[in-house]
Amino acid sequence: MKNNKSIVLIGMPGAGKSTVGVLLAKELALDFVDTDVLIQTREGKTLQEIMNESDYLNLRRIEGEVIAEAELPGYVIATGGSAVYSEAGMANLGRFGPIVFLNCSAEELRRRIHNYESRGIAKAPGQSFAELFEERQALYRKYADITVECDGCDLQQVLDAVLRELKAL
Repeated sequence: MKNNKSIVLIGMPGAGKSTVGVLLAKELALDFVDTDVLIQTREGKTLQEIMNESDYLNLRRIEGEVIAEAELPGYVIATGGSAVYSEAGMANLGRFGPIVFLNCSAEELRRRIHNYESRGIAKAPGQSFAELFEERQALYRKYADITVECDGCDLQQVLDAVLRELKAL
């Protein structure tokens, strides 16, 4: 691991970034932060409210600003699923430590996400989940230092896999 010891989690909504992130933070005695919460705190609104009042591109712009300006050494950082659209934001987060892609198949994510339309997911109007999934896969792989396959795994198995991969760095 890099000296500044943060760990950045990326992946689709429903991949388990926040849930695994809290467990990882406990395991490694690090602070935990969810960048979606940073956005909501800054804006005083939920992600869905931000999109309802403007559009998904505005949410992505705000997210990019928040993660590009963040100073988060010593954290487990759970990002929003659309964080990877911000090159400056991902470059900033990558300064703090390895980027871990929690990879779930589209089928697994469909089983996990039941509120796709109301969850505050930054997607184009009318864009299907399958289209969004395909669009983001290449971006997640581009930024990932580590990829952990999550299909068929429980939380402990995912946590153990992340820890194994981090040790191998």
